[in-house]
Amino acid sequence: MAKGDENQTQKRAVVTGGGGAILGATATRLAADGFRVAVWDLSIEKARHTVDGIRQGGGDAVAVQCDVTSHDSVTAALNDTLAQLDTVDLLVNGAGGSHARTTTSPDLSFFHLNPDDIRKVMDLNYLSIVMCCQAVGRVMAERGTGAIVNITSVAGIQPLTRALAYCNGKAAANSFTQWLAVHMNQVYSKQIRVNAVAPGFVLTEQNRFLLIDAETGALTERGEQVLQAVPAGRYGTPEEVAELVAFLGSERAAFINGAVVPVDGGFLAYAGV
Repeated sequence: MAKGDENQTQKRAVVTGGGGAILGATATRLAADGFRVAVWDLSIEKARHTVDGIRQGGGDAVAVQCDVTSHDSVTAALNDTLAQLDTVDLLVNGAGGSHARTTTSPDLSFFHLNPDDIRKVMDLNYLSIVMCCQAVGRVMAERGTGAIVNITSVAGIQPLTRALAYCNGKAAANSFTQWLAVHMNQVYSKQIRVNAVAPGFVLTEQNRFLLIDAETGALTERGEQVLQAVPAGRYGTPEEVAELVAFLGSERAAFINGAVVPVDGGFLAYAGV
């Protein structure tokens, strides 16, 4: 097959937050499936790190700097991506996170949470997905085909204690996933699918300090509390989330649309008794 023909058949993916653990694993998994991957991240250095790993494994990827909470940045990132990849077949929205200033604690009550701080976390976990879907979804609408997978959280289905803004943002993202799946089919094309993956407790470098004691390697009090609520009795891995994303982004999932699928070791199925 000539190179030009290969470029016409090879699918292209955008992965936001691709410099992190879960989305880095997702970008790597998609590249292994033959996707050309645009790794979007606020940190271009982290995006390049993921891209370097993909290329070392024989995959094809490019790094793109993007602040997903900025409409102008999303637009610029898409233009950069289209200049390099021509189009987008799959969008994986993975950027997100929480902040101590929006999490209640003995030192910070619900009554003292700052609305501006809550708004920033909502922007990161919800509005960023809306804006990326507007930008990349327009490309899919014009082509009549495509798939979108939003990375949300079990916290958007069953709220966790203390993490107010994070839970609210993920709940909004889950609702938006279902709304957009219907909207794209009814208004633009029956060949566009929108789903969400809702990870449970996945151990990454970002949350390790909360769950594992750095000195002893034993579970922290919070870590023990988490595992008591997970019937599988362990944390998930980024690769396990990536496997489901790859499936939902493929033609194997052609009749799955508007779904929010947990990867949680049974957390949502367990009532604690």
